[in-house]
Amino acid sequence: MDITVPARPEAIKLDLDRTALVVVDMQHAFCSKGGTLDAIGNLDEARTERVIQTDKNVIAACRAAGVRVIYLRMGYTPDLSNAGGPESPNYWKELALVRMREHPELAGKYLVRGSRDWEIIEELRPEDGDIIVDKNRYSGFANTELDAVLKTLDVRYLVFIGIATNVCVESTLRDAYFNDYFPVLVDDGCGHIGPDFTHRATVWNVTSVFGWVTTSDELARALPAAYHS
Repeated sequence: MDITVPARPEAIKLDLDRTALVVVDMQHAFCSKGGTLDAIGNLDEARTERVIQTDKNVIAACRAAGVRVIYLRMGYTPDLSNAGGPESPNYWKELALVRMREHPELAGKYLVRGSRDWEIIEELRPEDGDIIVDKNRYSGFANTELDAVLKTLDVRYLVFIGIATNVCVESTLRDAYFNDYFPVLVDDGCGHIGPDFTHRATVWNVTSVFGWVTTSDELARALPAAYHS
């Protein structure tokens, strides 16, 4: 079934049988008090709550329409063997790794698999039939099976929501574009870190160069109430 979604710079037609919703890093690390972002002073609770509520609605609408839901989950093995080590820029720049390196007493607390930080928040808990792809870099395509999963499912259109707009969402969306997927960003379904202009910059990048930008309301109105191929 094809639907037309109002978007910038122009409307985009989606084949629902070949579309997936990608939920990026909606984990305690990036959404909750006591998580990674809160620890480094970058958690905006009001904004994050708005994103959570919006994403609940987007996920529900997509599930009702039969759209596949894929969760990306950032995290490291307890021994950090997949974090990159000192010869990787990820070791020096990724926020959780920096926090734990600067505060050895916090080792294992941030984004380590099995920790609360790593878990997807309860409000957006995956359901049976959803897919979870674990990652250890900003992009969901780096070092993961995401591309293989999408090709196996014959997916060609990707709708993006999650945190952070200007980091993991944009990184994954760009790689989707490079891998010949059609990326659609849900503007109000994403939350940024840093100044507000970082979100606007990502919206500009996607609108102008990498894909299409819509809103949760526009997407919901375009989706059928119930559709299963």
